[in-house]
Amino acid sequence: MIKAWLHAARLRTLPLSVSGIIVGTGLAALLGAFDGLIFSLALLTTIGFQVLSNFANDLGDSQKGTDNAQRVGPARAIQSGQLTAAQMKKGMWLVGILSLLSALYLIYVSIGNLNREAILFYVVLAILCIVAAITYTVGKNAYGYRGLGDVMVFLFFGLVSVIGVFGLYGESFEWLVLFPAISIGAWSTAVLNLNNLRDIQNDAQMQKRTMVVQLGYNKGKMYHVFLVATGLATWFFTIYLLAVSAYNYYLFIALLPSFGLVVHLKTVLETQVPAELDPELKKVALLTFFSALLFAILLNFAPH
Repeated sequence: MIKAWLHAARLRTLPLSVSGIIVGTGLAALLGAFDGLIFSLALLTTIGFQVLSNFANDLGDSQKGTDNAQRVGPARAIQSGQLTAAQMKKGMWLVGILSLLSALYLIYVSIGNLNREAILFYVVLAILCIVAAITYTVGKNAYGYRGLGDVMVFLFFGLVSVIGVFGLYGESFEWLVLFPAISIGAWSTAVLNLNNLRDIQNDAQMQKRTMVVQLGYNKGKMYHVFLVATGLATWFFTIYLLAVSAYNYYLFIALLPSFGLVVHLKTVLETQVPAELDPELKKVALLTFFSALLFAILLNFAPH
């Protein structure tokens, strides 16, 4: 049973989900505002939201028939019979409650860094994160079936994750923080887009109107190039500006993982069979994670 729940949690999605937390924390630490407890709770809360989203996605796609024999990629927990829909609902309730408690404790720990309006904002944001995680595929008006998944991933994985955690450390908004937030958001959206490119045929048959289904396979690949290139441009700009302004040229090492994304784009453009894109999801997710990790470490621990 434990193995079934771990399978449903989709552990391979977790590194990508915490990339924004790592970047936002790294930037806050540069300003001397690092707090280990805030960082740990932010990671825990984000992982909880991601697992909740994965559980909900398993349930929602199962209910709508999208998880079927024609679907490409790893078999889902309900689809494969490892868990029932009733069990998944109970799992969602449990993870949802634990995630909310974690988020509220995170806000409580950060309360000395926040004014009353900010506290209310973060409480509302935590609730919105839970709602967004569930309604991606669950319900009659699931936004993932209306092509809005890309926007939500960009917002929550990028802007909310990076800028949100930066604010929890008591730092006011800085324009420079926006650029790496765009990078993480764009690359996270690219992972979703790869998933949708891979599943385009089955999604179209099941009336799942993803961005790719609406654009078509070839235009969907061009959209993918736009997402990755936007992330690269803002990432290069962020690192260049910080490296030069702080005389920390070791920071340029954080560009290395992103070079793999250029090779990835070549693979995507040359791939004509959607199912063959499946291995690329893991590549982009891990390249994003290692870019974030190297960035945060070199930003703070390399000689200045």
